[in-house]
Amino acid sequence: MALQSVNPANDRLIKQYEEHTNAEIESTLESATRAFEQWRKSPFEERSERMMAAADLLRAKKDHWAEIMVREMGKPISEARAEAEKCAWVCEYYAENAEEFLQSEEIETDASKSMIRYEPLGPVLAVMPWNFPFWQVFRFAAPGLMAGNVGLLKHASNVPECALAIEEIFSGAGFPEGTFQTLLIGSDKVEPVIRDERVKAVTLTGSEIAGRKVAEDAGNALKKTVLELGGSDPFIILDDANIDKAVKVGVNARCINSGQSCIAAKRFIVVQSQLGEFTQKYVEEMRQLQVGAPMDESTQVGPLARKDLRDELHDQVQQSVMDGADKLLGGQVREGKGYFYEPTVLANVQKGMAVYEEETFGPVAAIIPAESEEDAIFIANDTKFGLGAALWTRNKKRGEELSAEIDAGAVFINGLVKSDPRLPFGGVKQSGYGRELSYHGIREFVNMKTVWIA
Repeated sequence: MALQSVNPANDRLIKQYEEHTNAEIESTLESATRAFEQWRKSPFEERSERMMAAADLLRAKKDHWAEIMVREMGKPISEARAEAEKCAWVCEYYAENAEEFLQSEEIETDASKSMIRYEPLGPVLAVMPWNFPFWQVFRFAAPGLMAGNVGLLKHASNVPECALAIEEIFSGAGFPEGTFQTLLIGSDKVEPVIRDERVKAVTLTGSEIAGRKVAEDAGNALKKTVLELGGSDPFIILDDANIDKAVKVGVNARCINSGQSCIAAKRFIVVQSQLGEFTQKYVEEMRQLQVGAPMDESTQVGPLARKDLRDELHDQVQQSVMDGADKLLGGQVREGKGYFYEPTVLANVQKGMAVYEEETFGPVAAIIPAESEEDAIFIANDTKFGLGAALWTRNKKRGEELSAEIDAGAVFINGLVKSDPRLPFGGVKQSGYGRELSYHGIREFVNMKTVWIA
């Protein structure tokens, strides 16, 4: 079976890639195992030098990497360049900090000396999504390789060129053969790889369904997992919010990556006193967005990554309108070639509607009225997801207090929810478990070994 790379802007086949055979998978696993035995012994200085070289390569050829992302999944070119830059940043961050994060810690006990050592586990399988085809991989790979692990990448089936490009970057940066490898396989071949005793842990970013399957397979094999799954992030507007700023940030928060982000703002929960002004200004700001070819520098919203994803989004919008939501803008599949969807605003969204209950992956904003501050927090938590949340209030102290009441892995006060190498990233509830990034992320896939000396 071949993996197909299709340009979502024009529905044209770019290239077909033959899946790796069982023999090729076996060879990859053997290579990873051999590489680990050497890489685990490498000094941090060597690892850091290689990781800095990867950062340099990302920046030196960022236009090239960006064009690959645009071709395969359709993100606007300006955002694709920014993604390459962010990947370079995470490489630099761990190159500079990994040794400190993994320093042995002495603990005072009844022993003459006792300590915690942080040691690598071995080959780690990463099952990664298409929406940030470089960033999602590098935020796993940079800490993983710096910790002394080796990486095996099973990327989304619609971005094989991105997967091979990332392998090329690590190879070009001088990482030893087998340290980071791509497996060109479909979802049906993931379980045998997870079961293989040479694979020591699994990380997945993707859908709730995929997360449940990987967790089940890894659990049966008694292997550690980190899961970053979906989100239906609330964007809460309290009665003292700066509406103009909230509107501008809110439009960006909803439509970044053409709305295809787990941490995109999706449910705009607005107290009644601000509802009219916020809704009017938000619709007008969304109306100004430039939808078009992703290689055009002025484009702000490109196509969705696949036709089935666009059709699913349209079904969610149509069903919500049938159930009583008010369509204030968009709600249409764009005519012509490509998987474009018009920026859309639905108001008077209520519990039970698809855009209230489900994750929407595209430029669709759901405005939900709240009777009070307490009601707004209740609505924010009235979801199976718990990835990120934004809260808007001029009273920063009150915002900090309310952050403790929101069920999410991250709460941003008066700002755009985003990932940052310096801060832990992940969710609660059905948004997954475990953390990536910061010193917490690099410690997810290490053996925290106790050493006790009499």
